[in-house]
Formats: sequence, structure tokens, C-alpha cells
Amino acid sequence: MTLKLSTGDDVTLEWTKSSYSSNDGPQCVEVAATPGTVHIRDSKDKQGPQLAVTASTWADFVSYAADR
Repeated sequence: MTLKLSTGDDVTLEWTKSSYSSNDGPQCVEVAATPGTVHIRDSKDKQGPQLAVTASTWADFVSYAADR
């Protein structure tokens, strides 16, 4: 997944849906990257809670998940 950097405020975050999500199947997560931070939310609940992690934490997670 390639992330595009957003400016950082909630209004202009550029969210990218997981490639495992589809219009006719289950949805999962969306992410938005800002300098130094990756924001994560449930694609089914866009107004719900969000996580924010450092870019290095996100890279560690993606590396771990890819090995599973």
C-alpha cells in the first residue's frame, strides 16, 4: 500500500482504503499519512474512533503483518 501524505488536519486527510476491501465484500481499514504520523480508521465507521501511530510504528506493523 502506498500512502499519500496529507497536510495533517482532520479536514484534509487523504484516506486510502485497504486493497483487501471491496465494494461488494467486507470492508476493513483506511489509513491517512501525515509527516511522521499514520492515522487509521474503520472504513465502515468513518466518523468513529481513529488511531494515530508514528510512521516507524506503522512500518513495523506492516512488516509484521506481511510475515503472517
